[in-house]
Amino acid sequence: MHIKETDTLLFVGDSITDAGRDRGDSASLGGGYVNEIARTLRARAGDGPVPAVLNRGISGNRVYDLEARWATDVIDHRPDVVTVKIGINDTWRLYDSQLASPIGEFEACLDGLLADTVRKLSAQLVVITPFLLPVTPDQESWFEDLTPRTDAVLRAAAANGATVVRADLALRHAAETKEAAELARDGVHPTPLGHRIIADAWLAAVDSAAVASDPRR
Repeated sequence: MHIKETDTLLFVGDSITDAGRDRGDSASLGGGYVNEIARTLRARAGDGPVPAVLNRGISGNRVYDLEARWATDVIDHRPDVVTVKIGINDTWRLYDSQLASPIGEFEACLDGLLADTVRKLSAQLVVITPFLLPVTPDQESWFEDLTPRTDAVLRAAAANGATVVRADLALRHAAETKEAAELARDGVHPTPLGHRIIADAWLAAVDSAAVASDPRR
């Protein structure tokens, strides 16, 4: 896939996508990986036109929250590329609130959203895997739920022809040389470095030309 200057790129998901964006400003990208991707694309374009970038992440969302707003926050914008990052809250709420998100239901819901997008748009789909970098002993147990959930994300992506961004693997690789808290202070929400790693993984999977031509590198 190669991102064109006329494209509209829409990102949807939870707080990792939201990254503190101003929801009163439809152009706000927040301070996370979405903004980092937009910065790289602007740098590549120089003085030329750049793709439009929309951030529709909302903190705390689970997959069912995405389902409730998919038509208005995704389909109605008619984007050319749709990137979805969801799943960690479906796991987290099980452990802090005993709010279950059964894997089968989660997968069916995500698969349905991706399939609906394929039916209604000609957009390219991109799916970012959920991730966890445990910083407390109790978070290790979360993988009992997160690992099969990540597998479900991969199956839904494959079933709908989506490009996959393995944020889980990219961050795990980075954690081989850095403390987990340097990448995600609470194990879930990325630091600026963590967000940049996700952005680089997205660019490498979706449009590596943007990485090669980024003058900041």
